[in-house]
Amino acid sequence: MAKDTGIPTVDLSVFSAQNETEAKKKAFETIYQACSSYGFFQIVNHGVPIEFLEEALELSRTFFHYPDDIKLKYSSKPGAPLLAGFNKQKKNCVDKNEYVLVFPPGSNYNIYPQEPPQFKELLEEMFKKLSKVCLLLESIVNESLGLPPDFLKQYNNDRSWDFMTTLYYFSATEEGENGLTHHEDGNCITLVFQDDTGGLQVRKDGEWIPVVPVEGAIVVNIGDVIQWGFGVIREKRDFLMHSSIICMETNGLSHCHSSLKKLERNQNTKDFSSKITKP
Repeated sequence: MAKDTGIPTVDLSVFSAQNETEAKKKAFETIYQACSSYGFFQIVNHGVPIEFLEEALELSRTFFHYPDDIKLKYSSKPGAPLLAGFNKQKKNCVDKNEYVLVFPPGSNYNIYPQEPPQFKELLEEMFKKLSKVCLLLESIVNESLGLPPDFLKQYNNDRSWDFMTTLYYFSATEEGENGLTHHEDGNCITLVFQDDTGGLQVRKDGEWIPVVPVEGAIVVNIGDVIQWGFGVIREKRDFLMHSSIICMETNGLSHCHSSLKKLERNQNTKDFSSKITKP
């Protein structure tokens, strides 16, 4: 059997096109299979221009190459309720990365870097664009799973706790070092945009599968809020785990779409699972 070389890619343009019934049906089936087999897929023609994504990575790269004394000016103060702004992992931390954390535009928690020029404005615009993509995906995934209309929206209707990070991963200097160790995302949907270095991996059937970067594509991670509902169609949770193995400098963007409303595993999730129907 051929070894996996990546995750499925879905063209979102079919969901806005007229007379694309068969293409749309196939896309729904691909998303269903991706959710049940990987928990991940990539999207193209998502409405966010590639030039905009590349500019975001370039400005992020410029910021992370500034000296620490400049970057630390945009960090949260000790005791802050949320660590918005610039954050740097401690020297002895297994994760080798730096990141800027932002909440929805207008949030009182936000601490935006004022340099390089236009970085703040770009982060705010990026947040809006990715939020729009997440809302579309939430609706598409809802239909792909055969759930009642707006079922996921009922559990995920508070946008004030969405967040976005722009990340910088250092080159690995020792074998076994990770940019980000394996973990699961506890939210509803996470969008990830990698540069062409890549590094993201997904665990499936005990093996780590590299998510090969596709030009202009955004990686979609179906988080635990949705994955808990898949207990009726899968036996293993291996594919929920992912990590970033970085051999050289790289950076990326991550946008998390999730409210604080809790989806209890033993009650709401049972109700959720019973409503999933195979397309």
